[in-house]
Amino acid sequence: MKTHIELLLGLLFCSFFSIATHAQTITGAWKGKIGSAHTELKLIKKGDSLLGTSYYYTSRNNYIRYAVKGYFDPNNNSVVWWDDAMLEDRLSGSLFGGGDKEALLSVADFNCPGEKTMMLDGESTVRDNKNKPKGTVALQKISSSGFHDEWDFVIENYIYGANDPGIIDSIARLHLTQHPVPEEKEITESTYQSSTVKPVQKDKPAIAVTAPPIAEKKTPTAATTAQQKYSGREKKLATVIPVTGDSIELRFYDNAVVDGDSIAVFLNDKMLFEHVRLNYKPYSMTISVNDLSDDNEMVMVAENLGTIPPNTSLMVAIVDGKRYEARLESTENSSALIRFIKQKKKNNRE
Repeated sequence: MKTHIELLLGLLFCSFFSIATHAQTITGAWKGKIGSAHTELKLIKKGDSLLGTSYYYTSRNNYIRYAVKGYFDPNNNSVVWWDDAMLEDRLSGSLFGGGDKEALLSVADFNCPGEKTMMLDGESTVRDNKNKPKGTVALQKISSSGFHDEWDFVIENYIYGANDPGIIDSIARLHLTQHPVPEEKEITESTYQSSTVKPVQKDKPAIAVTAPPIAEKKTPTAATTAQQKYSGREKKLATVIPVTGDSIELRFYDNAVVDGDSIAVFLNDKMLFEHVRLNYKPYSMTISVNDLSDDNEMVMVAENLGTIPPNTSLMVAIVDGKRYEARLESTENSSALIRFIKQKKKNNRE
């Protein structure tokens, strides 16, 4: 009985603390392990979304850092986040017990077992492959991280105005790497002069040129099927969508100029459709949530690249009244991956 009362008091304290500070308790720094990797994680809540950064390290000078994206559902305290883009690689030595540097995706529950203890407990997988588990998530909230970066300001001042979406977005943009665009050479008169064809001197004999042999025509091979493209191409995560409710409505559009892009879509290794030409009018379909597993992979495969490569599409997902958008890109070497992860229903404690 005493244990139940202590647990109830702890939960009440968590709720009161969140309201009293006008802050979301998920925002902050977290420390522990994901699998065998020492991990420090910074999460910042922006609406239903999460942004931040993750550090997997063997020491303070040896780590790999990713920009993080995710979602937090305060109704059931479920948290999903994934390593979106690598920012730094200062790692020497093994990680996850074997030098593995693959980006991760983690699904956890936010728990508050005591007055000053907040935990993230769950499981992780390779970000681009749900079938490659990476171990247990065991993180505890800490007052400050041992790794200092641009998110420290937001965390320290979150309840004093740094929770403003504009500030959070501006910090997130600092992660973007600027790729210098090569300067175009100015075309001048001297440029044309350097390419002027000089007249052939008539006093020199002509040079005989032997024509190359005519290449033998090759018999065209059979076109690669959508299934072969799905199996043979690398899958790259575009986004993760948390799933609640009874159904998911999906709409697929051409994301740019309508140029004849054609796609096939697979769900958990099974083809949903193929030979769909994308345009301004959406191709729509509905999926029953009851037919889904806890973690699902949807893959968009480019059947062609249109007249303007790569093949790009906009996918809109309506999930339990919420709208999610994902801009998908597929090439001859890679396909776009979306993971749909079911959220646990809130348990009523006795």
